[in-house]
Amino acid sequence: MSILLFLAIGLVAGVLSGLFGIGGGVLIVPALLLLARMPPATATGTSLAALLLPVGALGAWQYYEHGNVNVVAALFIALGLAVGAYFGASYAQGMSPLALRRAFAIFLFLVAFRMWWGDEGRPAAPTSAESPAQVS
Repeated sequence: MSILLFLAIGLVAGVLSGLFGIGGGVLIVPALLLLARMPPATATGTSLAALLLPVGALGAWQYYEHGNVNVVAALFIALGLAVGAYFGASYAQGMSPLALRRAFAIFLFLVAFRMWWGDEGRPAAPTSAESPAQVS
């Protein structure tokens, strides 16, 4: 497999993760499935391994420097992520490649649907200046 392909996937995922705050896996896993022809479990594991340092540390630091990180929320989300990732990865190991690929596609569709039509009548969340747990 091409190192340049992997670098390109990482670059695009990194830029979009930084722009939109999305997990790079939403971009990396489909790219590895479609472009690198990896099996779903390998694509997912590779994505998780690749995301450990660059997105979590370097991307978040830019937002933190500008006062745009709620540290308390981030710590509790990280705790939930650690526990959830363990159980999710354990469950995924028992799924067939087709079932895993389809489950991921359904998840992406539901996220896209919610973002397109979801929050029209809801009040906005407090801004960073209004959030009591904000740490600058």
